[in-house]
Amino acid sequence: MSADTPARSMLPKPLWNGRFHACACCTPSFDPLNDPPSKARRNFLAGGIAALSLGASATRRAAAQPTPVKVRIDVHHHYLPPVQAKAFADSHVGAPKWSPQMSLEDMDKAGVQKSVLSLVQPGVWLGNVEAARKLARECNDYGAQLRKDYPGRFGLFAAIPLPDTEGSLREIEYALDVLKADGIALYTSYAGKYLGDAAFVPVFEELNRRKAVVYTHPVSPACCGNLIAGVPDATIEYGTDTTRTIASLIFGDGGTAFKCPDIRFIWSHSGGTLPFLIGRFIRQTVVKKDPRMPDGPLPVVQKFYYEIAQGNLPGQFAALLKLVPVSQIMFGSDYPYREAIEAVQGLNDYPFSDAERSSINRETALRLMPGLAG
Repeated sequence: MSADTPARSMLPKPLWNGRFHACACCTPSFDPLNDPPSKARRNFLAGGIAALSLGASATRRAAAQPTPVKVRIDVHHHYLPPVQAKAFADSHVGAPKWSPQMSLEDMDKAGVQKSVLSLVQPGVWLGNVEAARKLARECNDYGAQLRKDYPGRFGLFAAIPLPDTEGSLREIEYALDVLKADGIALYTSYAGKYLGDAAFVPVFEELNRRKAVVYTHPVSPACCGNLIAGVPDATIEYGTDTTRTIASLIFGDGGTAFKCPDIRFIWSHSGGTLPFLIGRFIRQTVVKKDPRMPDGPLPVVQKFYYEIAQGNLPGQFAALLKLVPVSQIMFGSDYPYREAIEAVQGLNDYPFSDAERSSINRETALRLMPGLAG
């Protein structure tokens, strides 16, 4: 919202219509927020008649504006099933406004053909095993129904109740075999445990056996909430938590990155702070002389995929492209927290070739998840 919105909202409705009101049945008016009265009066006679004569043709031109061609696949697009919204309200967890129509409208504005849905954070794990199992099943069924209700518009990253191993294994089977989900959605940490924790290895071994796609979104870490007054956790900690959980997969005692090399990980926000801290990762392997990484951590992180929501400024792209090739980068929006057009503009502002933009917008997602072509 712009700074002048409150002032504009106080104007009588018949007098405010964009920057200038030129209704023939009303007294000449001016925008007091942008035009001095004298300037408005001088311009009225010269511009008013022309505006009236051109109004019809201008309206026709506006109506004829083409809708953006839907070429993009968004792999970072949240949804909030009613059952999850109720669980959040019962647990006093904040949630954004969301509806299927809101998603579709934002997608259409940005030329997004299909969005792969993942739950609003923190997902289904609110500390109770049975409640998390039930919530995961109901949310996944809701997401699968959305795919049927809106053919060709949505994919699905299914939720699992990690850190409940038995419940997670059961839901992986249901989501991938019955619902035919496009992958599994996880969060960077659960009650202080990162994804590389040994406790999660059985779940990752099953995902590895299936060569599953695993989309990962950050959350506020247990260690570091409310550190700086006036700065929300998401501003700093989300990007950092992504880097922490990648470090846990590589350096943690679970050895998950090496035990489970066939999982196709997608990391949010252009990898968080990873592109800026990779030198420290390299140094860590030199100090530890880890036999699992004779060539250091680069071959590991270069196998991962990265989406560009809130990671699409020129400096962020430049750093990420020093780490991985364009073939590992995908389009993401972070809707409803951000509009998809923001990522589109960031992508267009960077000097990618047409082929590179096409790869990011669509081709890599289809290569990774061919089912999205349907």
